[in-house]
Amino acid sequence: AVVSTQSGHYGRDILRDMSENRQHPNILITGTPGTGKTELCTRVAALTNMKHINVGAVAAEFNCYEGDDTSLECKILDEDKVIQCIEADMCKGNNILDYHGSDFFEEDWIDIVFCLRTEIGVLSKRLEERGYNEIKTKNNIESEIFQVLLQEARDSYDHDIIHELQSNEMGDVETNAERIVTWLKSWHNDDNTSDVER
Repeated sequence: AVVSTQSGHYGRDILRDMSENRQHPNILITGTPGTGKTELCTRVAALTNMKHINVGAVAAEFNCYEGDDTSLECKILDEDKVIQCIEADMCKGNNILDYHGSDFFEEDWIDIVFCLRTEIGVLSKRLEERGYNEIKTKNNIESEIFQVLLQEARDSYDHDIIHELQSNEMGDVETNAERIVTWLKSWHNDDNTSDVER
């Protein structure tokens, strides 16, 4: 996954102008861990000239952490530092943003949101293969059952730009990637539409 450089080289006015005059969209891929976000983002990046920004990789490279969550066996993200690290790229546009959360990104950065959904049995197996502990697995399964991350996206962005994609089988990666590429072409050709072919 590609990571971003920090935005400290740009003044606030320059970043604002860059964001207001973007010639390329930004896509957010969200969903419960294990739904296949990174695999899909990697495929879309390969089919387009978009930059894949994996927030987890950015956090690891620039140490964007506030501490450790021992029960979930993971680090606590420093969201403000992540924003600083990806801001310049997001203001330029042409990025596919990969993260399970969605509520701390600037709303005007995001042109469309795709939330991946996975059947519980499939997701449970994937999390088991990752070696998640019982608490972390239960947390993520409940998140998917109750559509926590889909609702987070709905609370954070205009409902018209949010789309659900099923991600249960290997073939779904290619199908979903093709839908996103089709949307990308429409965005460039049809004055920034948020519609997605079903």
